[in-house]
Amino acid sequence: MNKIQAVPGGIALSTQGRDKGRYYLIKEVLPGGYVFVCDGEGKKLAAPKKKSLKHLKLLPARAEAIAEKLAGGSRVFDSEVYSALKNYCASTFGADAPEI
Repeated sequence: MNKIQAVPGGIALSTQGRDKGRYYLIKEVLPGGYVFVCDGEGKKLAAPKKKSLKHLKLLPARAEAIAEKLAGGSRVFDSEVYSALKNYCASTFGADAPEI
């Protein structure tokens, strides 16, 4: 079984903490098993949340357009992150999509 790697633009689900059950987009992978995550609404790109990989469930989905922008150094907007997460939840869960 292939283990999912944390990559910028990847989508993750918080499994621990106050934000348990919340979906995030990975902004940056840090050394020591940490990542910066954001959701475009509560946690903005300008002030991302530092989260341990032990407290996240990495999902196979990836926001390709945002990943390319992050890799290329282009500007990414919070509205793009929010829309990508909302679209992911809607396509995965349909009408029963959780709040982002």
